[in-house]
Amino acid sequence: MAQNVQIILARDVANLGRLGELVSVRPGYARNFLIPQSLGMPASPSRVAQFDHQKRVIEHKRRILRAESEQKAKAMAGVTVTLTAKVGEQNKLFGSITSRDVSKALAAIGHNIHHKDIKLEEPIRSVGSHTLEVRLEGDVTSSVKVIVVGEIDPDAVQAKVVDEAPAAEAATEA
Repeated sequence: MAQNVQIILARDVANLGRLGELVSVRPGYARNFLIPQSLGMPASPSRVAQFDHQKRVIEHKRRILRAESEQKAKAMAGVTVTLTAKVGEQNKLFGSITSRDVSKALAAIGHNIHHKDIKLEEPIRSVGSHTLEVRLEGDVTSSVKVIVVGEIDPDAVQAKVVDEAPAAEAATEA
């Protein structure tokens, strides 16, 4: 029976390990799956030393990135964004407010956040106050308050007035 071989993981592998870990696997699994898929490489003393150095560099970068993200989260802690949208009767929006809209509003006040980093389960379709979660780098999150203010559509109001005008004239003629 063949002995297990030592492999250094080049990427995170589910149910096996994380990047840079030294794992012991069966030779066939290493030879037929991990190495051809570039998920791992055979362990040697020089490769282990190289990966240890790379892990330290990556961890240092992650700590710096996390510190920057925490500062950004503190700056965003009290941010309130007000968006206007056209509304109809019963204060329902004609369209919806999406994460892209919130991202543009945040960029306008100096917080550049990608729209995919704004957690929005479904688009906002009502007037009022909403609290959204924003993901930042380094597993840091912050919250942003979004206030949606209704703007009455002038075309809808005119259409209502035009429809009522003929009815009013017919009532006065009769």
